[in-house]
Amino acid sequence: MISEYKNSSEKQLPRRTFHRHSEEKRRQDLIQATMDCVCDLGLQAATVRNVAARAGVSSGLIRHYFSTKDHMIQAAYRATMSGMTASAKASVKDISGDPFLRLQLFVSANLGPPVVDVRTLTLWASFISLIHVDEEMAKIHHEGYLEFRKVLEDLVSDLFAETGKPCSRRDCIHYAIKINAIIDGLWLEGCLAEDMFESGELMEIGVEAVGAVIAINLKGSR
Repeated sequence: MISEYKNSSEKQLPRRTFHRHSEEKRRQDLIQATMDCVCDLGLQAATVRNVAARAGVSSGLIRHYFSTKDHMIQAAYRATMSGMTASAKASVKDISGDPFLRLQLFVSANLGPPVVDVRTLTLWASFISLIHVDEEMAKIHHEGYLEFRKVLEDLVSDLFAETGKPCSRRDCIHYAIKINAIIDGLWLEGCLAEDMFESGELMEIGVEAVGAVIAINLKGSR
């Protein structure tokens, strides 16, 4: 479990003005403040006290929404995972009738801002260290992974249906796992060495690599 870390040398955090909002809005503000603390100070320094200071509220208010620090960290990890997937899913939400373009856009969306971002990597790396010691964190990770993979499975299935080539559900799952690995690897490179790539280069490499894996040129003739 995550221990409450306190010492006299805790950094002072800028306070936010906290207005009256709905219960859900208040909760989201506290989750964002938790994520800010993890990014700026590290996981262990994301204490109730520091999060309260960042959000501009009392520690008591935080405990109204999160009974323990563990619950607060878990909510922040879930929000991080959802945020990483949301922009990519949005990229294909209103695109229909062209499975080639849908898969291409989805891959590209995962290899550019705001997903490829050192802050996002910092959050992900901080939280991922807990999945083997916290059952709820492991559950959140598992759910996030399966949700992302299911999107890829559906995109691949639609693409093969369009081409008329056979692709069983098992094959679609395997392709989704391979594509996910390509995205993860390029995402890490982009976050850690963004200055080494030209604008849009990671996206282009990703689309080409995915096309090579499924043996279909996503940018070529249909």
